[in-house]
Amino acid sequence: MKRFLAFLLALVMVLSMGISVASAEQEVLVLDVYDDAANNHGMQTGWFGQVVKERFNIELNIIAPQVAGDAVYQTRAADGNLGDIIILDKTRFQDCLAAGLIKDISDKLPACENIMAYKTQIDSLNQGLGYGEGVYYGIPSEMTDTSPVTLTDDVIYSSPMLRWDQYTAVGRPEMADLDGLLDTLAKIHEQFPANENGDPAYPLSLWADWDGNDNMIGIANVVQLTTWYGEKIKGSAILRPDNTFVEIYDKGASYYKLARFLNKANQMGLVDPESGEQDWNAVCAKMSNGQVNLMWYSWSTGFWNSQERLDNGTAFTFIPVKDQTYYADADAFFGTTRVFSVGSKVEGEKYDRIMEFLDWYASPEALEFQHSGIEGLNYTKDENGKFVPYKDNALMDNLPVPEEFGGGGYQDGNNAINQWIANALNTNPNTGEGYAMKFWAAYKAKNMTQMKQEWMDHFQAADSVDYMKKNNVLLASPNVSVALQTDTNDIGLIRVDVNKVLCEYTWQLIFCAEEDFDALWDTMVEEMDGFGYKDLYAFDCANYQAEVDAKVAAASAVAE
Repeated sequence: MKRFLAFLLALVMVLSMGISVASAEQEVLVLDVYDDAANNHGMQTGWFGQVVKERFNIELNIIAPQVAGDAVYQTRAADGNLGDIIILDKTRFQDCLAAGLIKDISDKLPACENIMAYKTQIDSLNQGLGYGEGVYYGIPSEMTDTSPVTLTDDVIYSSPMLRWDQYTAVGRPEMADLDGLLDTLAKIHEQFPANENGDPAYPLSLWADWDGNDNMIGIANVVQLTTWYGEKIKGSAILRPDNTFVEIYDKGASYYKLARFLNKANQMGLVDPESGEQDWNAVCAKMSNGQVNLMWYSWSTGFWNSQERLDNGTAFTFIPVKDQTYYADADAFFGTTRVFSVGSKVEGEKYDRIMEFLDWYASPEALEFQHSGIEGLNYTKDENGKFVPYKDNALMDNLPVPEEFGGGGYQDGNNAINQWIANALNTNPNTGEGYAMKFWAAYKAKNMTQMKQEWMDHFQAADSVDYMKKNNVLLASPNVSVALQTDTNDIGLIRVDVNKVLCEYTWQLIFCAEEDFDALWDTMVEEMDGFGYKDLYAFDCANYQAEVDAKVAAASAVAE
């Protein structure tokens, strides 16, 4: 009886740790994870590798085309086996589905309680692919537990951000338009021409290696800034706030406006002369070294902002420009553009263990590891079970991880999958707060710095999104899940040619004499049309109209 009771106690302990009894007896299973989102190629190591190994006796071999090159996709697809777990952009997912590379998981998915908490979103994806109820091939990534029209975050993806100390030093001027922003940047550049080490600093430092990404033509440094005027580039078209499309080269649209902005900035000596020749990694280094005065990706502030700089008022923060209306995607309720799936060659016990792992991957425990970190390293708990930041700089500083958690550096052992089934803003049932640290009450209290208070007093808002909502300058686009048509061979060739022309000319436009700008623009338009731009534009308008219609329907449904 004592032995039996001891066995039961051990069983309860094992189950409470989230480890199946079977996993303790199973052999180590190495899973090939083909992953469009991954930035690291090879075996998952470090603390997250240990987490997965302890719970499932699984090791993850990450296959990252962003690192290995797209040839790895072509080779593995030709062999008929991309991987065991497959994470693809939605368009390529549909191609692989048609090619028989994706497994039907309808028999296992309904039993996955953690994943099926997002059944509405999962049904939307799979039924949008043309399948009936209960047929499942894919699981959306980054799903939320909010709604298609909710914007939960306190920052948006892109907006103008300046260092508070530099903005203060030039008098915190109100900026009416882009010319006002340029005037402010010029004053900052005059006072702060170099970083603390004497290295040259510029308001704008540009890079070329992202050009033409994310199914959008044009250079990334202009494409993203178009969102400051409520517009969003969709392929070769620009979607306007009134849900109509316009050609990307239309002089009345935002791509022209922002290319003009960068040209004027260059004329004023505000553009890093190494722009166009340097890559993103070089710009990252300059951001970290204090050599960049204007940022526009909210996440890029992490290369500079630290707790010390937030405390002493030298961190980057949102500074509004009065004539701007900021486009932002609402919470990713239906997920983002990537899809989780299982390889068609997977069978038997491997299939069972993969589905067990994926269901755990969407569980509160896994989401805490993915979004909150390690208890005792990244955070502690207060008397009410709320999370309290402990070492919130672990990722940025690659802090050493104790051996008990896997050893090595924190960043080195971070989740190499780099994609999540559920979003960090979702509510953790264990705390009643979001998984991401910035949503914790303790984190907000800790970060109520003098700089934050000064910003709040100056702009009369709690945060940047609150400012945008109060001043009616936020265009939150409803989140929808729509299966878009892939390029035909002819359209694909046109897209490559047109994008090449647009990118090459845009760089010339940034650095040309101001008086040559419009003539050069007209030449660019002529060449784009010569390569079939009008056909590409018509294709993209028809394609993205389905997405627009779904956004309108989602907004209407919530309003009702």
